[in-house]
Amino acid sequence: MLRCIAVDDEPLALELLEDNISKVPYLQLVGTSHNPLEAMKILQKEKVDLIFLDIQMPGLTGLQFIQSLSEKPMIILITAYEKYALEGFNLDVVDYLVKPVSLDRFVKACNKAQELHILKNSKKEKPNSDAEFMFVNADYSLVKIVFSDITWIEGLKDYIKIHLKSSSKPVITRMSLKSIEEELPDSKFLRVQKSYIVSVNHITAVRKNSVFIGELEIPVGENYREILLNIIGKAGQ
Repeated sequence: MLRCIAVDDEPLALELLEDNISKVPYLQLVGTSHNPLEAMKILQKEKVDLIFLDIQMPGLTGLQFIQSLSEKPMIILITAYEKYALEGFNLDVVDYLVKPVSLDRFVKACNKAQELHILKNSKKEKPNSDAEFMFVNADYSLVKIVFSDITWIEGLKDYIKIHLKSSSKPVITRMSLKSIEEELPDSKFLRVQKSYIVSVNHITAVRKNSVFIGELEIPVGENYREILLNIIGKAGQ
């Protein structure tokens, strides 16, 4: 599954882009924005694999936005102008689409992104993929966190709270939810909302728009619900 965002200042173009994304089964839309500054905020909160990006936008252009990123997801440019194609490819974009974009051309660009994503992941193993713990900075110390002890994690802007089964007091550390999500084993943890990650093993019940860890109810965002249901084997029910 490729987690993606769409950025376009034209409401109709953004709506069409959302519709096209919904037709590609391996794409998960986790955010939309009308300008690059809003997109930056999404990138700070979400793990994003692919950006669908317009070029001509007020304030910051799409090309300037790409140049501003220290860590770049894959990018597909979608624009009404052919003249920026060379500059776009010099910035290592996956593809360059000129509006209006047919669905088959859109899917072809998405397939290229998916193939690139698979290739990158096959060459790069997740650090410490077999590890059962990690260390975080808390209370002026490096604190060992055992993955199996984590019940859920809450994001609080620049800080996170790591709630543990073995302690009534959460571990508070200065890092983003996105950063810790990249360190956690994918098969054992799930982002259910922009501010929450839960341990799949500690989920005791699931409702339409929430999960339970014991008596604690945690809301599930609309963009995450299908993934949750797939993981627990009840998709479509």
